Amino acid sequence: MTRTEAPTRPGLGTGPTWWTVARRPKWVAALALALGVAAVFAALGQWQLERSIESATVIERDTETAVPLDTVAEPQQVMTSDASGRLVTVEGSWQAGDDVIITGRLNNAPGGDGAPGDWIARHLVTEDGHSLAVVVGFVEPGASIPTLPHGEAQLTGRYVPGEAPQTGDFESGARETVSLAELVNLWADPQPVYAGYLVDIDPPAGFRAIAAPPPEAEVELNLLNLFYALEWVIFGGFAVYLWWRLVKDEQEKESAEPAQPTPVD
Repeated sequence: MTRTEAPTRPGLGTGPTWWTVARRPKWVAALALALGVAAVFAALGQWQLERSIESATVIERDTETAVPLDTVAEPQQVMTSDASGRLVTVEGSWQAGDDVIITGRLNNAPGGDGAPGDWIARHLVTEDGHSLAVVVGFVEPGASIPTLPHGEAQLTGRYVPGEAPQTGDFESGARETVSLAELVNLWADPQPVYAGYLVDIDPPAGFRAIAAPPPEAEVELNLLNLFYALEWVIFGGFAVYLWWRLVKDEQEKESAEPAQPTPVD
């Protein structure tokens, strides 16, 4: 019997799997090298991130020197970062009948126990004829409101952003937020209104002070160092990806080679 070869067609070889190729010694060594490179890049990225934090710029601004309100804010204008949280002085006159009780507030002032209570928000018309909401003090829930001063006032307090309108049952008459949009609808004769409200640091007799701590200092990170840190992480990931791609190319190359003829008798 004559020995012949079984016919085969090019390209039908099954070839090795990717995992088979990846376990070969040269590719295992290449993986170790790629992981080593990725580890170095990760270390460089962490170093850049630490540099970004260390070189962060603390934006310091003087919020504790009281300045006239009209020098840092204007009515009907968005509150600026320079005005937010700053101690200011203001003179004006209380508007009778415009006092509003703000319920559900917490006593977080120094010496307070965090218990819920009420704030009293008042309407002050400044010497320039502008409306300013002022929260003058804290009382326990349900307590009788002490007598409030009337007429002219000279105030020093912290100017803070107004709060969002409440989402609860406002139709019942209960107020839970210092929302300027709601207060101007309750005041009898509102004038051009300031975007923030004043927390009086010297409450009237019978009231407790409301917590009004200084704003926290803003920190500005070094964005260039952050970008470099991200770059090193990307480079590390690319090193591992390059190893995977090379193994994949090797596996595809071997799979594309024609199958060798199988001898038959």
